[in-house]
Amino acid sequence: MKFGRPDLDSYSAHFDVPPASPASPLTVAWGGVTTLHIDDGSSALMTDGFFSRPSLLTVATRKLASSHERIRAGLSQLGVSRLDGLVPVHTHFDHAMDSAVVARLTGARLIGGTSTAQIGRGQGLDEVSTVESGEPITVGNYDITLIEGDHCPPDRFPGTITAPIVPPVKASAYRCGEAWSMLVHHRPTGRRLLIVGSAGFLPDALTGHRAEVAYLGVGQLGLQPQSYLTEYWAQTVRMVGARRVVLIHWDDFFRPLDQPLRALPYAADDLDVSMRILTRLAVDDGVALHLPPLWRRGDPWS
Repeated sequence: MKFGRPDLDSYSAHFDVPPASPASPLTVAWGGVTTLHIDDGSSALMTDGFFSRPSLLTVATRKLASSHERIRAGLSQLGVSRLDGLVPVHTHFDHAMDSAVVARLTGARLIGGTSTAQIGRGQGLDEVSTVESGEPITVGNYDITLIEGDHCPPDRFPGTITAPIVPPVKASAYRCGEAWSMLVHHRPTGRRLLIVGSAGFLPDALTGHRAEVAYLGVGQLGLQPQSYLTEYWAQTVRMVGARRVVLIHWDDFFRPLDQPLRALPYAADDLDVSMRILTRLAVDDGVALHLPPLWRRGDPWS
């Protein structure tokens, strides 16, 4: 086991997702882990909406409840007041513990599988849409298709959530549920986006789907064998034909967002390994590879 953590300064040149301009018809902004704000100026979606980011000590020793102060600060940084839909990519605490609160604050419809529905029910949400894998759903100006995948090993809290979650609860209450790959089709422009929240996959699950841009979760990916990283790339980026890839879920989510970002420690992940192998694969395929600047609206299709 290596001590310490990767140095993000080594990858400063990769924080270069093309910035949005006033003419950009569709933008994506990153809010840490796999929180993404997708906006065309009149209709907007979000994944996860995780802003509370409790400390490791809190997660290990206490029950968890959302920080409304941190949630409001995160939404303000992203410029979010209203959302049409909110989709947790799976239901571990570092993705879904704030989802119901964000949905209530923004008027969003909470969307996901049966585990997401239990989170919504536990906080009295009326607008919860339970979907089936592979079945498109229309939300605002977008068609969303959630395709069930797999969580990158190890999944520390596997299984589904079978009863409403009423915070405060232990982190273990937030079981993984369905680990989605999310395909977003923006109907006005025809632009397509793939979001993979966890660095896991089911073989051939994305067959027949296309997306010009992919946001790939890489949490724990650097601890896997090289063959796993190569197959993950093949089952996501190559499968959908993406020409630009943005890596997410590499930041230390026990650290609040008003402090400088840092990578997960080597004990939990190895971003250096992920960057080395994925950079090589991107060069081989002629794909642009990026890390996202926090809060900044980008136009990854430009």
